Amino acid sequence: MSRVGKHPVSIPQGVTCHLNDQEIVIKGKNGELAALMDKEVQITYENNGILVRPKDDSKQARMLWGTWKNRIKNMVQGVHEGFSVRLEINGVGYRAAVEGNTLKLQLGYSHDVLYPIPQGIHIKCEKPTSISVSGADRQRVGQVAAEIRAYRKPEPYKGKGVKYENEYIVRKEGKKK
Repeated sequence: MSRVGKHPVSIPQGVTCHLNDQEIVIKGKNGELAALMDKEVQITYENNGILVRPKDDSKQARMLWGTWKNRIKNMVQGVHEGFSVRLEINGVGYRAAVEGNTLKLQLGYSHDVLYPIPQGIHIKCEKPTSISVSGADRQRVGQVAAEIRAYRKPEPYKGKGVKYENEYIVRKEGKKK
């Protein structure tokens, strides 16, 4: 039995939920998120909470039970509070700036890297070496942050590159004479 799935997802004030067969639409101050539920799980809205249950006792239904409960919880949290990932840039001459709908990155290449900002994602650069990616959809926020980081991953000798704020880079010792 799923320990995660058996508890209902509470709906905070200011967030609305609509269920249509296997589609769930959640609206809040940060936007609207929708998802098509799997046929193996059943969702009900009662007592200001969303309850997810497996339709039968199959292994697939039991696996998807807790997964969909957490996906709905992330949708509710996203439209209510939002998600944010912070990136840091280390390196001489490495910097970032937001220009219109593009993120301009200078990462030591012979050219600037231009990253188009997708719909529903907000990117801010408080400092030239700090990037904040935020939005309502947790998966998209993480995906955008991973794509930005992939342009110049941190290297182990000097630590130059784009890294997550809480990421620890294991440093290597250089050559010795």
